[in-house]
Amino acid sequence: MRDHKGAALMLDALPGAGELIGDRGYDGDGFRNALLARRIKSCIPPRKNRRVQHPYCRTLYRQRRKVENMFGRLEDWRRIATRYDRCAHTYMSAICLAATVLFWLNQ
Repeated sequence: MRDHKGAALMLDALPGAGELIGDRGYDGDGFRNALLARRIKSCIPPRKNRRVQHPYCRTLYRQRRKVENMFGRLEDWRRIATRYDRCAHTYMSAICLAATVLFWLNQ
C-alpha cells in the first residue's frame, strides 16, 4: 500500500501547515487534491513512471533529510525502535527524553 493512502486518512488530524514535504510514496492525485483543498502546498517529487511530472522545490525537499536523520537517531535507542512501552504516553515520554539527550549531546 502506498503511503498516501494512509496519510489521506490522517489528513483531518493534521495541524495547520503551509507546506508538506513528502517522498515519492505520497505522490497521488487524490492526496495532492486533498492537500490543495486544505490550502497546503505539496513538495512531493513525482514518481518516475508518472505521465504528468508535477514540479516541486528541490531546495525545500533537501530539508527533509534533517527530519529523516532525526528519526534515524531516535531509532538508535532500542526502547524506541522496538516500542517496548505499551502505553502511548510512556512511549512519547521516552521519545522526549531521547530527543532531549540527543539535543544536549549535539550542543
